[in-house]
Amino acid sequence: MVAFAVVLARLTLESSPASVPLTHSNLTPGRSIENYLNQPGFVDTVKQLGGNIALGVPFGILLPLLSLKARGFLRVAFVTAVTMLLVELVQGALITGRAFDIDDVLLNTTGALLGYVLVGRRLGRIVRPRTRPHWWQRRLGDSPH
Repeated sequence: MVAFAVVLARLTLESSPASVPLTHSNLTPGRSIENYLNQPGFVDTVKQLGGNIALGVPFGILLPLLSLKARGFLRVAFVTAVTMLLVELVQGALITGRAFDIDDVLLNTTGALLGYVLVGRRLGRIVRPRTRPHWWQRRLGDSPH
């Protein structure tokens, strides 16, 4: 997780003074995605959209390995969205040549959910198996602890 945090910081929190005239914040969900899909450069579109999705995948794999409480589709989505929202806020407020983009948060979260569904859920169960039954598997009168 530490290695991933270092990579995330390098990719998202490094200043880019040359990009200052090109950056602008996006608070409207879907606007940046639509702009990328409508541009002629297919490779740039794949790099932007695919890169943001790929950046979220490790969250979906690592969160279930680190904690039973971080396991589950909605929990992975929530933790990833909050983390990426904080990264975007720092980018927009403090980093030269970077801007806040809500679509980055959405794409990163989508990547985390893909990572969770494809790998993280199974890997989490192997590394950290449940120690007690699910709530729907308990009998009436069984103590939760």
